[in-house]
Amino acid sequence: MRAVVQRVSQASVSVDGSLVSQIKKGHLVLLGVEDGDTIKDLEYMVDKITKLRIFEDDQEKMNLSVKDVGGELLVVSQFTLCGDCRKGRRPNFSSAARPEEAELLYEEFCRMAEEQGIPVKKGVFRAYMEVSLINDGPVTILLDSRRTF
Repeated sequence: MRAVVQRVSQASVSVDGSLVSQIKKGHLVLLGVEDGDTIKDLEYMVDKITKLRIFEDDQEKMNLSVKDVGGELLVVSQFTLCGDCRKGRRPNFSSAARPEEAELLYEEFCRMAEEQGIPVKKGVFRAYMEVSLINDGPVTILLDSRRTF
């Protein structure tokens, strides 16, 4: 499972020109589910993202989590994070999970994050989305659950 986590002052998702979701301060999470991802990958990502200390404290040090600052998550499924660009010029997406499996893990990620007491907004799974954000910092973190255990 891969994720791009961006600290934002605001972010939104639109589909067909209509606003679907928006948040103020928090994380925009682009989530890619890979073939073979398990509950272990999911638990790692939820724990890491909800507790990631990338907001500044009174000393201007990144020491606070999204929950500490009363922030929100906007979670957008993005299978292109699973693309392999090592050969040729066109990404190979064969490592991405099948849509049915990916959607289940995506929805479970959102549910588990909400259980941590963080408001979660979502994109629309398998839709063509327009994502807008104001990256605060900018701060962008890359996570890969398979590089940890």
